[in-house]
Amino acid sequence: MRGRGRGPSPLPEGALRVWRTLGAAFVLLVFVPPLVLLVSGSLTQPGLPPSPTPQLVPDPLATVGYEQAVELGGLLRASLNSVLVAVVAVPLSVLVASLAGFAMARLAPRTTGVVVAASLVALMVPATALLVPRFAIFRVLGLTDTLVPLVAPALVGTSPLYVLVYYLAFRAVPAELYDACLVADLSPVRTWWRVALPLVRPVTAGLTALTFVLTWSNFLDPLVYVYDRDLFTLPLALRSLSVLDPTNFPVFLAGAVVATVPALVVFVLAQRRFLHTSDQNGR
Repeated sequence: MRGRGRGPSPLPEGALRVWRTLGAAFVLLVFVPPLVLLVSGSLTQPGLPPSPTPQLVPDPLATVGYEQAVELGGLLRASLNSVLVAVVAVPLSVLVASLAGFAMARLAPRTTGVVVAASLVALMVPATALLVPRFAIFRVLGLTDTLVPLVAPALVGTSPLYVLVYYLAFRAVPAELYDACLVADLSPVRTWWRVALPLVRPVTAGLTALTFVLTWSNFLDPLVYVYDRDLFTLPLALRSLSVLDPTNFPVFLAGAVVATVPALVVFVLAQRRFLHTSDQNGR
């Protein structure tokens, strides 16, 4: 299969900067105000009647909500469980998806069409439709009430979408590079690792951030498979805080801040990596 060359960008560098600035401004306008209100609400003194209007600077300013969130919701233990699941599931998912996408990009065109069509069909199957058969399998294997069912989807790349994204990225790599690897007698695995994967770093950064956010915020799977409170992840811990009375709502908001910060950090790091690599490719 012949790859497609990257070629020059259809937009001049000045126009690209303008679009990036507009995109950043849009993100700031849409996401920053709710985050500011979330943080300010978490710094409100628990036990007081809710304010009729949002306050940017609560009076009095208190951090008791964070202490109670950790104590009542078990956020420390839940955070460790979420970190453990993410540390295992995210790299494994990206690794499997990239290998599968590279393999699809190097298949014969007729075979590739069949595999892509099968992946699209699998992508259209709702995740909730797989809950019952997956639960039955894990129940028979004795893996319910463990963290294994939360990591297991990474063994198949988590989603066919990730595989298809990598397939399109590897397909865009010039075929001459693959031919040069054949001449150099590089194995397919070494070609994937040393040549193809470094050329699609923006895709890897984007999918890593997306996988982390979806894994970190996954609520349905822990709700179905995990029953032991010591194995709760952050979404389940936040659920236990959501039943507090309205006067203790700052405690729930404090837990939401704790759960949001890691996802924001990963998103910012991935965005910087993506823009840095894009600038290097555009030169």
